[in-house]
Amino acid sequence: MSSSVLKYETAASTSLLAEVTRRSGQNLQACYQCRRCAAGCPVGEETGVTPDRLIRLIVLGDREEAVNNLLVWKCVACYTCGTRCPNNIQTARITETLKQMSKEAHAKPLTPRIADFHSAFMTSTRHLGRFNEIEALAIYETKTAIKELSQGKVKAVIDEMIGQARLALDMMKKKRLHLGVDRIKARSEVQALYEKAKGR
Repeated sequence: MSSSVLKYETAASTSLLAEVTRRSGQNLQACYQCRRCAAGCPVGEETGVTPDRLIRLIVLGDREEAVNNLLVWKCVACYTCGTRCPNNIQTARITETLKQMSKEAHAKPLTPRIADFHSAFMTSTRHLGRFNEIEALAIYETKTAIKELSQGKVKAVIDEMIGQARLALDMMKKKRLHLGVDRIKARSEVQALYEKAKGR
């Protein structure tokens, strides 16, 4: 969790601020801490870090605290923050950038399951050009099952499989589970965007 006293280091601040600004496309220096984003953030209370606080950590150059906090992984990208922000700063784009930076640094995510779901979502989207529930959930469930089996949690894996099967049946009955595989025509363009993002 973030420390109560924030320290400013010029070199670290300039480096981190420039990197996040460039990669997220957001003008973080336009934030004047009005806290309108904090008032509307649905996960701020749970994570202990609100969007304004996250931006302040970046501006002050606190890379470790900026990357390693629950808001980065629990942000639901509802864009309430950007809607309320008088300068149109979209924190969801900032948290997405910090997720990528965390992965690049091989940092252990604070919420591994969310990290695994994020990875599955990105893999499926890159492959098909759009999100496919069956493929993404297969990737996600496989990753989590392997991790839990390596820890000897066989019962947890079985319970998860039964729970997911019941959920799938319920969704199919209500026609809420899409079993088809839809691909966009220009998948190569989406894949090129992913490659470009990697090479930032």
